[in-house]
Amino acid sequence: MKAVRFHEFGGPEVLRYEEADQPVPGPGQVLVKVAGTAYNPVDAAFRAGFMQQAMPVKLPFIPGLDLAGTVVDSGEQVIAFLPMTSDGASAEFVVVDRELLAPAPTSVPLADAAALPSGALTAWQGLFEQAGLQSGQRILINGAGGAVGGFAVQLAKQAGAYVIATASPRSVAAVRSAGADEIIDHTTTTVTTEPVDVVFNLVRADEATMAGLVALVKPGGVLVSTAAPAAEDQERKVKTISMYVRSDAKQLEALAAQVDAGTLKLDIGARYPLSELAKVHEEATTGTIHGKIIIEV
Repeated sequence: MKAVRFHEFGGPEVLRYEEADQPVPGPGQVLVKVAGTAYNPVDAAFRAGFMQQAMPVKLPFIPGLDLAGTVVDSGEQVIAFLPMTSDGASAEFVVVDRELLAPAPTSVPLADAAALPSGALTAWQGLFEQAGLQSGQRILINGAGGAVGGFAVQLAKQAGAYVIATASPRSVAAVRSAGADEIIDHTTTTVTTEPVDVVFNLVRADEATMAGLVALVKPGGVLVSTAAPAAEDQERKVKTISMYVRSDAKQLEALAAQVDAGTLKLDIGARYPLSELAKVHEEATTGTIHGKIIIEV
């Protein structure tokens, strides 16, 4: 089969589009013919070797956490968020634990459904499992212009929250379309707002910046971060949580159903063939990527 792998750590140039052995499913696994995967910044971190101490991978390694494809034996169209340290979906075929699979949404092209798993699951788990967001609360989503942020804005609005979002000028239109009530241009304005119940931080930031975000939270509120830790404010009982997304097929099935219902929209920035995955990684280093990038297999 064709696959993109890296045999050593380094820049985008280490990604090779090449022949690889087709994987064989083990007990509890199925073989999936891949229709599409999606680029995630963590893919570049694995490629560069930055994750090797915390989450070691065996070389050569196939990246691609998001999967949309067809189960070879049954013909089911499925999506999944794949384990980070196992070979991913940047290949014609991948083996997957059956328990990780959810039915793909039918209202979008199958490859485009790969935009959903990691981003939507991160948003859902951060907002509702970690932050406990409720109707009527005020939330600041810091970094709303990215894929997770776009889902977070939509899901928070559906939940009845008042959504304040930070975004760069190139992302403002997408964030507004997602439903944000207020938008702060973080490139020109210090992020300040009336106190909020929840901060959902999606960007890397230094200690001082994170402390400033904690200060925006009402007493008894919470800051949830996917990208940078923050110290709790014990005096005001502001809790801080560093979260890591996990695979959850039931949650993913519910999110796919929202796509089909038209209440959750995918923001597809571009589509590339598998053979050009290295080009996507290169463009990511220049900051020119906007929206979810789909890799069609």
